[in-house]
Amino acid sequence: MVDVLLGLQWGDEGKGKIVDYFAPNYDVVARFQGGPNAGHTLYVEGKKMVLHQIPSGIFHQDKVNIIGGGVVLDPVTLKRECDMVAAQGIDVKKNLFISERTNIIIPTHRALDKASELSKGESKIGSTLKGIGPAYMDKTGRNALRVGDLLDKNFTSQYIKLRLKHQKLLDNFHFIEDISAWEEEFFEALEFLKTLNVINCEYFVNDAISNGKKILAEGAQGSMLDIDFGTFPFVTSSNTISAGVCTGLGVSPKRINEVMGVTKAYCTRVGSGPFPTELEDATGEELRRIGSEFGATTGRPRRCGWIDLVALKYTCMINGVTQVVMTKADVLDTFKDLQVCTAYNINGKETKQVPFQMSRVKIDPVLQSFKGWDIDTTQMKKASELPADMNTYINFINEYVGVPVKFVSNGPGRDQIVTL
Repeated sequence: MVDVLLGLQWGDEGKGKIVDYFAPNYDVVARFQGGPNAGHTLYVEGKKMVLHQIPSGIFHQDKVNIIGGGVVLDPVTLKRECDMVAAQGIDVKKNLFISERTNIIIPTHRALDKASELSKGESKIGSTLKGIGPAYMDKTGRNALRVGDLLDKNFTSQYIKLRLKHQKLLDNFHFIEDISAWEEEFFEALEFLKTLNVINCEYFVNDAISNGKKILAEGAQGSMLDIDFGTFPFVTSSNTISAGVCTGLGVSPKRINEVMGVTKAYCTRVGSGPFPTELEDATGEELRRIGSEFGATTGRPRRCGWIDLVALKYTCMINGVTQVVMTKADVLDTFKDLQVCTAYNINGKETKQVPFQMSRVKIDPVLQSFKGWDIDTTQMKKASELPADMNTYINFINEYVGVPVKFVSNGPGRDQIVTL
């Protein structure tokens, strides 16, 4: 069977650490969507590691790690990551497998991303400029190059054809930046990519399931950034929800078992877009400072606010979440008062539903206050050690969303997690 672990907010929920924590229980860890705009931060023997495309199970020597067909892959970023991982003594050529259906991000995808974002001015969506959007557009437009195409003798001509198509679009944007250095680096990275294990992912994964192997599907970004169900148009370009596992890895819905959703004890968002509980005051700044809320991929300061239970219940529903992991609970340790959003007030009417187009309406969050626990929880190992006020906070969330919080992360370390 396949268990799924994904984000329930706008990404940056701390999924990397949680995948790394659960990885020993699985034989295979597989990324099913997204691209190098993801930044999964792990601490391995005290060293900070940020993965963008390689699954977060890679630091466990005996685990198979798969990049699935639903991912868009930047070969240059992949090579850099592989070098970083190899420096830690991990044999990526043994442990890393890539679906032949995985779409490739080429240099002009990055150029198009940059040109498109610059053209939007005040309406920009906050793209990471990694080429993800244009790569997914070529996928749905049936123009994409895929990893399996690297083995085709006509790959170069296919590449030139796609590049010329992109160049016409870049000319329309009046984009004149020289990307020749990008191309040189790209083709060097392709040669490295050819040395890795390229597989027929859907057969590989289903054979593993048939042989009793346990698989953990790792999501990137968060459910509120889903292309269909997120805060459109301020979303990513892939299906970040559990349904994306099936199309990203080639498995049947009946193979899905547990769906573990990850949420922070508060909320953050990078880039533009609606954020009903955002705190643009000293409290929001304090959350950012204590939580070190800066993007793992871009370094951009994250917008911070109270936890949004309307959105959280929504993402639990559309994902079929069976258990919740709450991260960065320790960030709230010094706050004497906490608030949670229990409803939205839109045009004078209260609702507990996420509206069709969040960016078109003014949402005033309905907030409920809670007493903070005001105690250092970072050294606590057992549920019985957690302060009563923290339990009150967690139990309220359990009851509201209808899904139990089973784990609480109380620090960045591998061992800083409490089972409830």
